[in-house]
Amino acid sequence: MQASEIAYVRQEMADAQPAPSSQRGLVHWIRTNLFATVTDSILSVIAILLIVYFLPPLLDWLFFSAQWTGTDRSFCATVAQGGIQPEGWAGACWAFVGSKFEQFMFNIYPQDERWRVILCAVALTVLLVPFLMPQAPHKVLNSVLLFVVLPIVGYFLLVGGHFGLRYVPTRDWGGFMVTIILSYVGIVVSLPLGVVLALGRRSTLPVVKAICVVFIEMVRGVPLITVLFMATKMLPLFMPNGLKIDDFLCVLIGVALFASAYMAEVIRGGLQAMPKGQYEGADSLGLGYGQKMRLIILPQALKLVIPGIVNTFIGLFKDTSLVYIVNMFDLLGAIRRNFSDANWITPQTPMTGLVFAGFVFWLFCFGMSRYSIYMERRLDTGHRK
Repeated sequence: MQASEIAYVRQEMADAQPAPSSQRGLVHWIRTNLFATVTDSILSVIAILLIVYFLPPLLDWLFFSAQWTGTDRSFCATVAQGGIQPEGWAGACWAFVGSKFEQFMFNIYPQDERWRVILCAVALTVLLVPFLMPQAPHKVLNSVLLFVVLPIVGYFLLVGGHFGLRYVPTRDWGGFMVTIILSYVGIVVSLPLGVVLALGRRSTLPVVKAICVVFIEMVRGVPLITVLFMATKMLPLFMPNGLKIDDFLCVLIGVALFASAYMAEVIRGGLQAMPKGQYEGADSLGLGYGQKMRLIILPQALKLVIPGIVNTFIGLFKDTSLVYIVNMFDLLGAIRRNFSDANWITPQTPMTGLVFAGFVFWLFCFGMSRYSIYMERRLDTGHRK
């Protein structure tokens, strides 16, 4: 029999076979990610022991032994301290957070006017969600509403004094609303101003470059607390007689300028990372400076420094708690202010309030971090195969 008579040629593709049992499943994941090497095994065992040691008492304090309801300190104090809890009790006092929640959100903003704050928060959410969605339509209109219309409408709503709305001075503002306002204004102002400063620092015009360098280095050379003190205490001294600038506005300006200086250096790093060929290619197309930066350089540079930009945003969001130094009460300041309430003074109250504040800050910072990772992956087209 000839070889050609016993040859076999498959006419269709073979069905895909499942991976071996040793290469899939929970056991494979544990062996690959936790115990791949001796070093990994030692570190994994140490981490597991630490979790086993610390997690149960932490969960017990946070949830199982916590006091969730109550109207005063007696619900979160032991019998010896004048409360109803047994001796040796230790748990979170979430009743304190529940009782003071509105103050944590609004501070002493008039209760019957808080609908204005809620309306602004809803408007911000409704405009921000589609803005962050890459496939959402009408991006230009969405951006105009979010960055131009909303600040104007929000000002008239929150301050009042017009259109029949009751006037609410900024000294009555506080709580989480101040944290959001400071972060929103700081982010909206710092990114475009940072771009301008970064381009100015790389400018070939000596005067423009010198102004940008001096501003950036002066602001980055002092802590934010100094900037806030200068904005609220020193700046009014240079104003003409009879001209009074609102302290909250001064803080907004100080925070925005401070963040802009750091943002400028982040963006400058992206500009310096751009290959020289990109600039030469843009010049060869006959593009002017504005077209070259807007169409070629900046889109690529900003994509490279997304982690740095978001890191600056996260730092700005957390730094808003420093306004407590200049007698303004953000979320953390409002919580600390309520520690002195005689109706809620217990050993568990301060820690519970700080844990609540930490969780809120972590939630927003984690959200920004995850969105940053999502955008990095979506825009990372330069090295895909």
